[in-house]
Amino acid sequence: MIRSAVKSLPKGRGLGLAWCYSHAGHAAQAVELSVDADQRITVHRGGGAVDIGQVVDLAGAQAQAQGASIDGFSTTLGLQVRFENGRALEQNFDAYPILRIPFAPAVIDTYFVPSDFPPTGMGEPALPAMAPALANAIHAATGQRLRAMPFSQFGYHV
Repeated sequence: MIRSAVKSLPKGRGLGLAWCYSHAGHAAQAVELSVDADQRITVHRGGGAVDIGQVVDLAGAQAQAQGASIDGFSTTLGLQVRFENGRALEQNFDAYPILRIPFAPAVIDTYFVPSDFPPTGMGEPALPAMAPALANAIHAATGQRLRAMPFSQFGYHV
């Protein structure tokens, strides 16, 4: 099903998938995005499947997964702290381009694997797989393989 969906995507649009193990939880991310001629990225959909044992508070876990996904997108695309002579060059948030609401994905679906195992952590597991999922989606859309962060150093932006 995924293979047929990928083949049907228009030029400049790609689907990326990635998986990770983090804080005793398993998480997979999927990102569908498009890249225009100016290397502007638009994320159309994001989503993930998370196995963190028994979910005690579903609404809270969904909010954490969505927040971690957006934070992962923001970090991957443009966040970095540079140093010169032992001092951080980014001294305030105006020099640290955190993703703003208008550029966040409109849809972030999260599926939790039903489990009777004891709960683990939910704050982190959804974040680490975002970078490789984005890189794979950009590769699918453009043919360019990105292997370093932030992606803004290669001209990609929202």
